[in-house]
Amino acid sequence: MSGQPPARYSPQAYLELERQAEYKSEYVNGEIFARSGASEEHNLIVGNVFAALHTQFRGRPCKVYASDMRVKVSPTVYTYPDVVAVCGEARLEDAQLDTLLNPTVLIAVLSSSTEAYDRGEKAEHYRRLPSLAEYLLISQDKPHLEHYRRQADGRWLLSEAGALHELISLPAIDCTLRLAAVYDRVFAEPAA
Repeated sequence: MSGQPPARYSPQAYLELERQAEYKSEYVNGEIFARSGASEEHNLIVGNVFAALHTQFRGRPCKVYASDMRVKVSPTVYTYPDVVAVCGEARLEDAQLDTLLNPTVLIAVLSSSTEAYDRGEKAEHYRRLPSLAEYLLISQDKPHLEHYRRQADGRWLLSEAGALHELISLPAIDCTLRLAAVYDRVFAEPAA
């Protein structure tokens, strides 16, 4: 075991490395963290949420991205949300067109290895984004969705849903997500 501190990188060095890398990594305060692979359930949920939002965005000035759109959260934090939505003009960091600056909604599908970070430090970073209006945390182990919505006074309001028949409204992007659609092919509807 080495007593060496982790290597530190500037945001510019991170972007240069990241744009050439085979695998995605996130950047937090000078450190680079590799993203791990995802389970089948995780991938199905991301695909279901992407499909639901994409369908609702047709004919509207909104875009949805799944997993590979990097978001600049602050000058020292870059992440890859599972799903990100933006309504209005998407602002991108530079001519590479691969780093979004103004997400409206960020969505994380929780896993045992990332849940504490997604709820804690990452959520704190996200809440500082001026453009962010809503943040969703979706469980992959059971039907459960946590919806954080920024209020006019800057506070965040939490609402939760845990039944497949429930519907979550996303007013910032004028969309809804039915949990049965989010968990399609992940959890079966209970028999009546």
